[in-house]
Amino acid sequence: MKTFILMLVALVFCTGLIAFIQPKQDQWKVPEKYEKMKNPIASDEASIKAGNTLYTAHCLTCHGTKGTGDGKKAQSLSKSPSDFTSAEFQKQTDGALLYKIYFGHRDMPGFKNRIPDNEDVIENSFGKTRSPGDLINYLRTLAKK
Repeated sequence: MKTFILMLVALVFCTGLIAFIQPKQDQWKVPEKYEKMKNPIASDEASIKAGNTLYTAHCLTCHGTKGTGDGKKAQSLSKSPSDFTSAEFQKQTDGALLYKIYFGHRDMPGFKNRIPDNEDVIENSFGKTRSPGDLINYLRTLAKK
């Protein structure tokens, strides 16, 4: 009986320990300074066209033609790419999107130095080119109507 009680206590302890040390949901934390940033590029026809060109070159293979996360590479990733058409995605600030584009997370590579002519971007800014702002303006057009 004593052995049974000890085993039961050990089992309860181990179960509690496993539940406690399980990894938490891997959140994509965006620093507050990025959350508050505004896109300095006006969302006009030229910006959206330029953003579409960037999207096609850098995002299409994972996020798909319509931005739903169903690109050719999506199936080989450990986590599905973001659905740019979703309300959850679209409610993020421009600065949060910029941070995620620049720094990436897990399967999503960072594009801070891959964006054309943006190699010398100053951290915490949209950079010296229109490209990051153009891309975000294009992503906004993918929202579900």
